[in-house]
Amino acid sequence: MKTKNLYILILIIFTCIGCEDFLEEDPRAIIAPESFFASDNDARQAVQGTYAILKNNSIYGQVGLDHFYDNGADIIEPNRPANFVQPIGDYSLDEALADVSVQKMSVSDTWKDLYRVVFNSNFIIDRVTDNESITEDVRTEVIAECRFLRALAYWHITNLWGNAPYYTEALTLDEVRVLGRTDENIIIDGIIEDLQVAQAILPSAYADDQRGRASKWAAAIIEAKIYMKQQDWQAGLTKCLEIINQSPHMLLPTYEEVFDPLNEYNAEIIWSLDFARDITGQFDPAFPGAAFAGNSNWRPSMFNPRLRDEPANSDERGALGDALRARGEAFNGTGLQVAAKDFAEKFPLNDLRRPLNIVDNYLGFELNFPYMAKFWNLDLATSPRFNHEDNRMVFRLADVYLMAAECENELNGPANAFQYLNPIRQRAYETEEEWDLTGLDQQGLREAIYDERKWELAGEAHRRYDLIRWGILFDVMENIEYRFWNPAQNIKPWHVLLPIPLQELEQNPALLESDPTNNGYR
Repeated sequence: MKTKNLYILILIIFTCIGCEDFLEEDPRAIIAPESFFASDNDARQAVQGTYAILKNNSIYGQVGLDHFYDNGADIIEPNRPANFVQPIGDYSLDEALADVSVQKMSVSDTWKDLYRVVFNSNFIIDRVTDNESITEDVRTEVIAECRFLRALAYWHITNLWGNAPYYTEALTLDEVRVLGRTDENIIIDGIIEDLQVAQAILPSAYADDQRGRASKWAAAIIEAKIYMKQQDWQAGLTKCLEIINQSPHMLLPTYEEVFDPLNEYNAEIIWSLDFARDITGQFDPAFPGAAFAGNSNWRPSMFNPRLRDEPANSDERGALGDALRARGEAFNGTGLQVAAKDFAEKFPLNDLRRPLNIVDNYLGFELNFPYMAKFWNLDLATSPRFNHEDNRMVFRLADVYLMAAECENELNGPANAFQYLNPIRQRAYETEEEWDLTGLDQQGLREAIYDERKWELAGEAHRRYDLIRWGILFDVMENIEYRFWNPAQNIKPWHVLLPIPLQELEQNPALLESDPTNNGYR
């Protein structure tokens, strides 16, 4: 569902007001009448408004979660020393830098917007429960969807901050602002409960005009990831096999087809967030003065090259521009997110996924940087700069196959794990001799899966999460070579989590009561 309809007034007000207003306003003074949720449509629009927060620059819109799940790892890095990427990529982050917002992308912005999802979800659940103005089926559906959205937000919160404020009631902001941090394990238990409710109620798939909403399988993959982080390999495998065997999703014949911008809802994609061209973000409007930024969905522009950087022979820039125009294309992105130097050098040359992840020559022109073409959309008609209609892929089935292979290997060794790994590798290589890893022992297959997830899921916001749960982030980063930075000099044990931003601590000192070190940052 390309979101072109207007969002409900109250959620527009709530999510767009400034930080000070957000903390000072009582939402019950903003959300006026009892008649607000007076129909099925009111409730459904409220859910749609909460989805809109996920599309903000701080979460899935621009770099957002990429900061915390991909930068500072071994897959992507910027093509120039960008100020808003450096604190994460170079591990120079501190409490003060966590507050620095560049185009609404910061630790603070992400914290606020994830908690806005929580706040709205709790409020909607409260207003819908036992509301006889809404039909019973819609009440059930809306509550399940809000419980998914709440679980998603808390999952990211625990991944990024560990212990954190946790509440599932429709609290006022005065009540929220004095909450301390809850133990991560308690939050995880609540997340799993929400996800299980969502799986029991949400549909397996949606009609075409509703695609972009999360199905039961989006909830299932998060639950599986939680079990794997807990090293509950049997529960993780059971949930993965449920998705593989019962969901309508299937692996596509080729890797390239998965990223076809003309087939954004293909069978391999479990969940992606939809965007529309020419719609200025109502919850996260374009940065001031940027009238050209039509919908704030910059993520494709972050990966699309910038002509001023290319080609390697700058004397050929005009010729490259002409060649692109002849195809209806343009290098009109920021070129900010490119393949990391280490990633480009190590990506197997015979891997059929390489051309989608490492592009260092285009239309016969040698390029300065290796770009990740899987996220490109160079078409001027459908993807003008900063005004893309390209979806944001969140989860896909190949990830689940690799998760199943890992769980099986950890449970029982490699013998039965290859049945889940092989379908991924078969489409990545021309011959069986190249893709077949039979003969590896448990540790060998474990390390092969580490690499396979890197090649298959590059740039899809999984890598730092994986490196942290495997316990190898420091080993990887201490041996990485970036173009501009040297994270090995800066990375510390506490960098597996983020600091709570200073402005949050000033407004709510209770956040330091259980941990005066703020996750080790003081």
